[in-house]
Amino acid sequence: MSSLTKEAASRRKYTPEQKAQFFSVLDRCGSVSAAAAELGFNQMTCYQWVHKSRLPERVPRNREAGQRKYTPAQKAEFFVVFDRVKSTTQAARELGLNPATCAGWVRKAGLKSHGKTGTGPHPGRDEYFRLRKTGVSRRKTAEAVGIHLRTAEEWDQGIRKSGGRRIYPDGRIVDYKRGVTTMTPPAGTTGTTLVPVPVSALEKSIDPRFLTVQERELIRDLQAAGSSVRAIAHALGRSPSTISRELARNTDSRMGYLPHGAHRKAAARRARPKTAKLAGESDLRGYVKDKLLLRWSPEQISYTLVEEFPDNPEMRVSPETIYQALYVQARGGLKREIQAALRTGRTRRKPHRTGEQRTLRFVDPMVMISERPPEIEDRAVPGHWEGDLITGAYNQSAIATLVERTTRYVMLVHLPNDHTAETVRDGLVKTMATLPAHLRGSLTWDQGAEMATHKSFTLATDMPVYFCDPASPWQRGSNENTNGLLRQYFPKGTDLSVYGPEDLEHVAQELNGRPRKTLGWNTPAERLRDLLLTT
Repeated sequence: MSSLTKEAASRRKYTPEQKAQFFSVLDRCGSVSAAAAELGFNQMTCYQWVHKSRLPERVPRNREAGQRKYTPAQKAEFFVVFDRVKSTTQAARELGLNPATCAGWVRKAGLKSHGKTGTGPHPGRDEYFRLRKTGVSRRKTAEAVGIHLRTAEEWDQGIRKSGGRRIYPDGRIVDYKRGVTTMTPPAGTTGTTLVPVPVSALEKSIDPRFLTVQERELIRDLQAAGSSVRAIAHALGRSPSTISRELARNTDSRMGYLPHGAHRKAAARRARPKTAKLAGESDLRGYVKDKLLLRWSPEQISYTLVEEFPDNPEMRVSPETIYQALYVQARGGLKREIQAALRTGRTRRKPHRTGEQRTLRFVDPMVMISERPPEIEDRAVPGHWEGDLITGAYNQSAIATLVERTTRYVMLVHLPNDHTAETVRDGLVKTMATLPAHLRGSLTWDQGAEMATHKSFTLATDMPVYFCDPASPWQRGSNENTNGLLRQYFPKGTDLSVYGPEDLEHVAQELNGRPRKTLGWNTPAERLRDLLLTT
């Protein structure tokens, strides 16, 4: 094993010069974690240095970047960079400032970050997954890209939002505007799948987002059976907050929750039609009109109203209400010429594409893992592989990992310069060429951009590529487990480009020489040897 591999596999020893360098960077950035990340040092080691040096509270260990007090000079410097790059996140990252704080500056200044128009993917989504792949925690990554922790959880779970709907990885589509397409009984209970029942015999249909009499009866029955709010929501395919509000608003203090009484109360509160907020002459309508003529966006108008009229609830309007006054004839109130003042210049809404209409992940169509033959799934036939990339510091370097599903045999692919789709394809083709034909069955990979050229890989190796579902690493369980073992040799946050082909081969030999419980305490090398001798 080379000296480089030994150094990475053992605990790193830092020189006095490196320690001095760390404290120099620490004085500049004021954060232990930021200084450690910038230098590629172990974060716990750096915290120990600070603790042993008995420094005053100039660098508190638990002080997050979001709690810093920025000076007016830093704020002015941010706006200079923001005017150049037109992106809050990019400007904050360039200056090392907290993106959430910078987003507040931009919002209060009445400005808008470039590209954040409310349509299309979030501008920080790619950066979020890049940081997550490098091992950064969910909370810190969410703060870095300026998103809510709940949004980060949904991204990690593979939940997509489209047209007011939440699309779950298991196929459930929850539409809070038009109802629920799939409803299942609560976990731990028996029964058949619930489907929406026509209510024309009970009342005139209004909108699926409102609870029906039948749903309220089911709420009463499940509540009487001791079901929790979340279990009731799961049974109806509704949000837990919908059930919570329903019980809070319509429960009688003496009789409890009565479904028909609750339905009458809800109908009484639903008086229609209501006059559009901007339809008649008012101070609010005049204010909105004046600001639109100054080419303010509806969002800027909505937030500024709160700042200028903090004690006047009548001077409130949402951005959507302003758009409806401009675009929707039935809820109009603003003249046609004002529409030209919008930055888009449109006189009608632009339709949004649904998830099915969006551009495919790759140019060449993917074959999903659900179409993988059963003999691959049950590991009955050898020669089928799982693959992935492990990345180094700042996602700048990578190593491709391959694991044979039956024998757990590991092969590592050297990627010296980059990990683009073409480089990964060439490395995989070269590695697979070292195997006999009967061990080149198939390859299972995630939907990473490095497999964009999967079709040319298949043509070169005669190996079909099957793709996992988004955010489903368990579908490549053997490979994920192997990647965890490899982190003993290639720790997160290190530069992987310093390891040569000989280093990778040595690490692979060590893993293939370990006895594995799942193989009956045989080694992957022994199992592969038996396959080669018997065929």
